[in-house]
Amino acid sequence: MKLVDHFQYGLNAPICLTWELTYACNLACVHCLSSSGRRDPRELSTAEAKAVIDELQRMQVFYINIGGGEPTVRPDFWELLDYSIAHNVGVKFSTNGIKIDKERAARLAKTDYVDIQISLDGATAEVNDYVRGPGSFDTAIRALENLAEAGFQQPKISVVMTRQNVDQLDEFKAIADKYGAQLRITRMRPSGRGADVWDELHPLPSQQKQMYDWLVDRGDQVLTGDSFFHLSAFGEALPGLNLCGAGRVVCLIDPVGDVYACPFAIHENFLAGNVRSPGGFQEVWENSELFTELRQPQTGGACASCMHYDSCQGGCMAAKFFTGLPLDGPDPECVRGFGEQALAARDMDTLIPKSEVDHSRSAPRNSRSGKAPVPLTLSIARPDRACETSPLAGMGASDTDSGLRVPVAGS
Repeated sequence: MKLVDHFQYGLNAPICLTWELTYACNLACVHCLSSSGRRDPRELSTAEAKAVIDELQRMQVFYINIGGGEPTVRPDFWELLDYSIAHNVGVKFSTNGIKIDKERAARLAKTDYVDIQISLDGATAEVNDYVRGPGSFDTAIRALENLAEAGFQQPKISVVMTRQNVDQLDEFKAIADKYGAQLRITRMRPSGRGADVWDELHPLPSQQKQMYDWLVDRGDQVLTGDSFFHLSAFGEALPGLNLCGAGRVVCLIDPVGDVYACPFAIHENFLAGNVRSPGGFQEVWENSELFTELRQPQTGGACASCMHYDSCQGGCMAAKFFTGLPLDGPDPECVRGFGEQALAARDMDTLIPKSEVDHSRSAPRNSRSGKAPVPLTLSIARPDRACETSPLAGMGASDTDSGLRVPVAGS
């Protein structure tokens, strides 16, 4: 069995566990996946967080990717970082740089098994601050300067690609080179507050090709994770994981201990359990009904008729879900245009799912409805692979949501 086949059917422990420690944040980025801003009073205590780290050590999780919110504003963040490293669980944490002063940079440079990812969504203040807020560009650059001065080896610069910054790829790479950092680019998803600005910010079709060409020509040392496997339909597969790892090799723990299939899919339909439940995280990872379903063989649905399916695997589950498309249909940014056709063919009464988890400072205090999530249906009959046709062939406007129905639970 190939390594990627092991990934498809799930591993004993996640390769990349994302853990959002807090929803508190000093910024209010317009595309924030977790709609962060205010701390949730139910977030895991220091003792509970340490218990999760103990569990991850027993499961032999290699490292955790800590985010938020802004994780460094949580008072016990540095204590939890040290505890994790002491228990053989490495830490990569994402930050806007607000707490990375010279003293902290010097301490981090002397700490093993820690990596730092500075968020920057524009190579200039004008572009970055439009998305992340006034002064955020200067804060990020100052953090990079402090890390470079302290001798911290190869921090990451993490960029969410938008139509406003695609032309700045060379400039981002130059900033990374200047500060001895490594560039990481990631895809914008229409989840959290990103759903509200999706139509304004997500890259245009011509820019998708521009990103692909840039990655092929100059992306050898650029990290992409599993963000851009949908671009592989342009030609050769890009480096990275060319499949959706949700519930198979990745997942998310949120500040209150809820476990989701993917950091980009914070919605009750993708909620697998909670670490406070009996059996903790391991029970959720190994035995949750949702993760068991995600690890079943997938037919590819409508996309299986496409000659590029083996390369792009049908694209991003979260991007489909939060644009009202079926999970077994084309990605909304399908490079062959089938996603655009599917979006145009949606019924006028199609309900676009939206997460109920919202800690934006302008939003009402977060609460859950308590209603049961809508069951997922991930597969439909596999069409004839020998026939290279549009995944939407024979599907009328009322048929494009076959498979998974995506109204918000309880609507």
